[in-house]
Amino acid sequence: MRNLLSDKVVALKPSGIRKFFDIVSEMKDAISLGVGEPDFDTPWHIRDEGIYSLEKGRTFYTSNSGLKDLRVEICRYLKRKMDVEYDWKKETIITVGGSEAIDIGLRALLNPGDEVLIPQPSYVSYEPCTILAGGTPVIIELKEENEFRLTAEELKAAITDQTKVLILPFPNNPTGAIMERHNLEAVAEVIREKDIFVLSDEIYSELSYKEDHVTIAALPGMRERTVVINGFSKGFAMTGWRLGYACGPAEVIEQMTKIHQYAIMCAPTTSQYAAVEALRNGDEDVQMMRDAYNQRRRYLLHAFREMGLPCFEPYGAFYVFPCIREFGMTSEEFATRFLEEEKVAVVPGTAFGECGEGFLRISYAYSLENLKVAIGRLSRFVERLKKENGKSI
Repeated sequence: MRNLLSDKVVALKPSGIRKFFDIVSEMKDAISLGVGEPDFDTPWHIRDEGIYSLEKGRTFYTSNSGLKDLRVEICRYLKRKMDVEYDWKKETIITVGGSEAIDIGLRALLNPGDEVLIPQPSYVSYEPCTILAGGTPVIIELKEENEFRLTAEELKAAITDQTKVLILPFPNNPTGAIMERHNLEAVAEVIREKDIFVLSDEIYSELSYKEDHVTIAALPGMRERTVVINGFSKGFAMTGWRLGYACGPAEVIEQMTKIHQYAIMCAPTTSQYAAVEALRNGDEDVQMMRDAYNQRRRYLLHAFREMGLPCFEPYGAFYVFPCIREFGMTSEEFATRFLEEEKVAVVPGTAFGECGEGFLRISYAYSLENLKVAIGRLSRFVERLKKENGKSI
């Protein structure tokens, strides 16, 4: 049987996120802080629009690129939120989540051996999608002292004659890091100078707590060399609706659409009608959820300071990335023991790249009540570890 399977696929590692999720799902009284899924229900008026579309019998395929009304609303949204303009007809495609957009974007851009720069720690799909598309992943290790931002110097040092694409994953999963405008301007200068292309994954764009999100596509000379990837899962609490989109140069979107039409046909019709409502009337819902996440973010940072657990302040997404190096354990060992002894699941930083060693990803897409219980258990666990280390000195 092994001889029948693709060597490329067999060599891929399973997601490090799912391992702990699967364990905690079978553990009584356990709390999971491991999954990046909003704990909010999709706002009712959005769900109602999806239900209404079913009642009206709107259950047929849409065009490959997606509903016209949705593509128009996405272009309006990007203009008013990020001051970047796209043609809904030729420069926009609706996908099955942002993950499909990443996949088909890389497949549309890469030839065998093309290098893709992937800043890590970052989302688990970038590296395997690059490999499956025939590209060569080149990892840029982001540093805590830089608040896990990508610097122009790091980018320049990683570029070779084979470099074709930079994946720009901000606001970042798992660190919560953001790129402010001045950071992006420095990086954009290198991109223009070296003539490379950007896949900018902005799925957490609505969840930025320091300043409004800035897309690199809005900077001079960057729109024509960037595909912006976004969706509805995080900001609008629509994970199960499986809806994302990509906007970029017409030539690239045309090739992405070609792959999409053969592999997918079109995104779910019901989800698309719901998403139109989300973009037209969902700003207040997003603000409410963002305020709640920000409250939880501040609570966790305060709790970490109280227990003496180092953690830089993240300003985006809904994750914190505390450092656990002082305990002399790997991230995997810490997370496993914490789960076994205190019944709380967190994700080892190494699930997002080897440079995540010594860190944990903790999601605050959970109620404040659950967070307080989990952090109480973490505080107890950390205190116990510190006592153990004290005995061993």
